[in-house]
Amino acid sequence: MRRALGHLYVQVLLGMALGIVVGLLAPDAGRALKPVADAFVRLVKMLLAPVIFATVAGGIAHMGDLRSVGRIGLKALVYFELMSGGALMLGLAVGNLVQPGRGLHIDAAALDARAVQPFATAAASHPGDSGAASFMMGIIPDSLVGTLTGGSMLQVILVAVLAGMALGGMAERGERLVEVLDDVTAMLFRIVAIVMRLAPLGAGAGIAYTVGAHGAGTLAALGKLIAALYVTTALFVFVALAAVMRLAGLRLTALLRLIREELLVVFGTCSTEAVLPQVIRKMEAAGADPKLVGLVLPAGYAFNTDGTCIYLTMAVVFIAQATDTALSMGDQATILGVLLLTSKGSAGVAGAGFVALAATLSAVPALPVAGLVLLLGVDRFLNEARAVTNLVGNCVATLAVARWEDALDMDVARRTVGSPVTAGAA
Repeated sequence: MRRALGHLYVQVLLGMALGIVVGLLAPDAGRALKPVADAFVRLVKMLLAPVIFATVAGGIAHMGDLRSVGRIGLKALVYFELMSGGALMLGLAVGNLVQPGRGLHIDAAALDARAVQPFATAAASHPGDSGAASFMMGIIPDSLVGTLTGGSMLQVILVAVLAGMALGGMAERGERLVEVLDDVTAMLFRIVAIVMRLAPLGAGAGIAYTVGAHGAGTLAALGKLIAALYVTTALFVFVALAAVMRLAGLRLTALLRLIREELLVVFGTCSTEAVLPQVIRKMEAAGADPKLVGLVLPAGYAFNTDGTCIYLTMAVVFIAQATDTALSMGDQATILGVLLLTSKGSAGVAGAGFVALAATLSAVPALPVAGLVLLLGVDRFLNEARAVTNLVGNCVATLAVARWEDALDMDVARRTVGSPVTAGAA
């Protein structure tokens, strides 16, 4: 018993179970725990930009060959777009098939849009709201130093890529700086390990707040949408992502066991950023080349948000159905096109899912932005599914690209995430 309690995932499970009990029996106390959950996420997020910068810049600098960097980056981006596009279309198809908002007959004009005004305002300046040109301009930071304190993830990645390229071309001086960068990275991971001791408290507080604030009544009102999203994301994980793993000669179930602690933390906190440093170490432990992991995994956090993509298209369709707004095929094609932009670069940004959704609704005049109000009560429950799916999707992407780049140690992979076929190979 004592040995089992020493595992982080067991501690997180116990914390979540206690959080559910508190939320059900003492809703006011559950709601009061929200600052505890937020504080844990903020503790990890304060390290996010420097960790991404150090891992991406260090990975590129260690590669040295810029052709390899470009080849790996191109393969990863093509993979990200294919999977994200597939997730968007899946969410749209399920929304049209299941029709979770049908029969609600809500008058959009009667909705109080004040609660979602901050998201609508933020959507006006969202990187993807004015097309590809605005999206590209949004990637460029106002200052180099400010990127590490207040920049978006895409801006951090851009600066890290440039820094890695510069270090790779500085010969001996670059090697000295890379050694310093490696030491800084080790220090950051050590800080993360200290912070992660609070994961059971953070996950438990997050679940307590969710249950205490929303309760069973809200779940029942929008239960069809919640169930549809959970089933759809599960199908995506266990069909689409499992197929990718099989093509790479790997096993999804073994991967899920490897990252079970991180999955629980993400489910409890609704934040994939909270586990990025640990996931980087887990992908390296699975046999992936650290240099490739440092480039592909952080990029996936910005470009490969499969769960969020499924949620966004389902949410748009739900709002349209709930407010009796007809969507033509042209409208739905527009939605897909807009979401290919608005779904990018949102990791690490508070309320990013709602901002992307507001930007999409604004791009289709027939859709009421005030319809966001309908999702406020259950967004936390929806966020749990999409966050877990995002995490699994990025782990699969990292291992798959490593396998296709011949940058995966198959002896290690066979012991950790290998399929029965590869396990029996010589």
